[in-house]
Amino acid sequence: MLFDSLIFPPFVANVGSISHFSQRDLTSPTHHIMKKSHMNTIKIKSLLFDGFLAGWTALFSLGVLAFWLVGSPRKAIRAATRLWVRGVLFGLKHVVGLRYVEKGRDMIPAEPCLIVCNHQSTWETLAALVLFPDVAIVAKQELLRIPIIGWYLRKSPMIIIDRESGSKALKAMLNQSREALAAGRSVLVFPQGTRMDEMEPIRFRRGVELLYSKLEAPVLPVLVNSGKFWGSGRLSKRGGTITVSYLPPIPPGMPAELFVRKVEAQMEAERLILP
Repeated sequence: MLFDSLIFPPFVANVGSISHFSQRDLTSPTHHIMKKSHMNTIKIKSLLFDGFLAGWTALFSLGVLAFWLVGSPRKAIRAATRLWVRGVLFGLKHVVGLRYVEKGRDMIPAEPCLIVCNHQSTWETLAALVLFPDVAIVAKQELLRIPIIGWYLRKSPMIIIDRESGSKALKAMLNQSREALAAGRSVLVFPQGTRMDEMEPIRFRRGVELLYSKLEAPVLPVLVNSGKFWGSGRLSKRGGTITVSYLPPIPPGMPAELFVRKVEAQMEAERLILP
C-alpha cells in the first residue's frame, strides 16, 4: 500500500472509486431528468420546424397559379424550387440547429455529369437542388403526391420513375437522363434505391451501371452523413453538422461492373471516416 501511495498519489490511486461514483451518477434520477429534458427539447424544436415548413410551403401555393398563368416556365420554376429549399435549410439551421459543410467541392466537373449519392434521409433530396443548381434528380413517383412541392418537381422537371414498372422504368430513366444532360443539366441518382441506415455499407441496386455505360458522362460520387441527424429511423430532427463530401470523379468508358465496384469502394471508404 505504501509503495502504491508513493507511485500514485491518493487521488489517483482512488480513481476506481471515482469511476464507480461517475457510473452511479449516470444512473441517478437527476441524470435521467436531464436526459429526458434534452430529448423533449429536440422534439419541440423538430415540431417547431415542421410548423415552419408547413407555413413556408403554403406560401408557394401562390406561385402555382402564377406560373400556370404564364405557361409554367421551367427555369423560373426551378429557381422558385431552389428558393423554397433555401428556406427549408434556413429553418433547419435556425430552428433545429442543423447545419452542413462541404468537403472537396472543387471535385465537381465543369461539364454536366452523373452524380451518385448515398441516401440516408430526406435532407439530401432537398439540399441537392441548392448544391447542384438545375440538377435533374431521379426520384420515385410518390414524390409527386406531396402537396404543392409535387407540382414544382413535376414542372421542373425531375426524372420521375415508377419503380413497379421494371424495365420500362429503366428505359424511361435512361431517356430522360439523356435529355437532361443534353440540356446542360447534371443528373443525380441515389443508387441505393431507398433511405438506408448510416451504419449500412454502401451497396448499389440495379440501374446505375446502365446509366454509366449509356450516358458516357463523368460520374461524381457524393457522400453524406445526414442519417445521424435526420434518418429514416428517427422521429425527430437533431442539431449538428451534416458533411457533404465530393469524391474524385470517375471518367466514362470503364466496364460497368468494374465501375460499380470502384465507386462503391470509394464511397464506403469515405463513409467510414466521416464524423
